[in-house]
Amino acid sequence: MKTLTATEAKKNLTKWLQAAARGEDIGIISGADVIALRKIQVEPADYAWREYNVSSEDVARYEQTALADHEQLKKQRKIEYLTGDDLRKKREKAARH
Repeated sequence: MKTLTATEAKKNLTKWLQAAARGEDIGIISGADVIALRKIQVEPADYAWREYNVSSEDVARYEQTALADHEQLKKQRKIEYLTGDDLRKKREKAARH
């Protein structure tokens, strides 16, 4: 395993991340610990569960609710669709005030 201090790792972080992605063992020393860099697979199905303790069913229910809310706001004309030019104009107008 190649071990580095945090300072050494920061100097060329991309190099060390690419090495870890290729399967090389890379460790960064943090105090008395060595923290391993390791490529992992993120599965969309379990990401919400692992990161937020939310089940796939909860995500699906939220998605349906969010889509219904969006449709309702669209019908009520409470959603404004903007182009990049529209956003620039709004930003310029806000900067003037």
